[in-house]
Amino acid sequence: MNYGSLWLIPAPLGDENTPWLLEHERLAIVAIKYFIVEAEKTARKHLKALGVTSPIRDLDLQLLNEHNQSDDLSKLIQPLLQGLDVGLISEAGCPAVADPGANLVALAHTKGIEIKPLVGPSSILMALMASGANGQRFTFNGYLPADTLGRKQALKDLEKKSQLSNETQIFIETPYRNMSLIEDALQSLNKQTRFCIACDLTLPTQKIISKPVGQWPKDIPNLHKKPCIFILHHE
Repeated sequence: MNYGSLWLIPAPLGDENTPWLLEHERLAIVAIKYFIVEAEKTARKHLKALGVTSPIRDLDLQLLNEHNQSDDLSKLIQPLLQGLDVGLISEAGCPAVADPGANLVALAHTKGIEIKPLVGPSSILMALMASGANGQRFTFNGYLPADTLGRKQALKDLEKKSQLSNETQIFIETPYRNMSLIEDALQSLNKQTRFCIACDLTLPTQKIISKPVGQWPKDIPNLHKKPCIFILHHE
């Protein structure tokens, strides 16, 4: 039986006015009519910018987010099993990377479905590239604890891990807690530890600061509610 292919379609990090897919990749996915998305409104906006040939209102968009149950995944891959190509789109950046789509991709592999990942913006890798930290060995840690004590301890633990193995530590935060995380990091980390913030990547407002904690500017920019990637590295 011929199954469809699961296309992993990156989304822009914030601005659809700048093309974010290679042209041959864009042409490969514009005829797809079935999509699995993290947020329907955002996905329709991305697909319209890509020039999908079908009327946007006629597309079949199914939701996949943190609220889905494991049984939902089996329903979502049914079009693939029927021979239809399906596009997986994250809210921003690369699908299945810090994104609930990873479980769907794993299930598709068990069914023998071909996975076709496309090149696109990844805030995690772009931040690492721009940080000056070790790009040979690194770990993405997701979110740190929300409470101050837990967050400070997690920062110290990551710093120790980085120092022991020369491994760059990458993490994220809920945007409204950005300033609290920055304050805790500058108070908790060793003055020689590199601390990097990459904010609004690919946008005109992009800001990247990467310095040892002891050299960080006293006037910290206001990054409240802005999408950021955080990096620390202690050689």
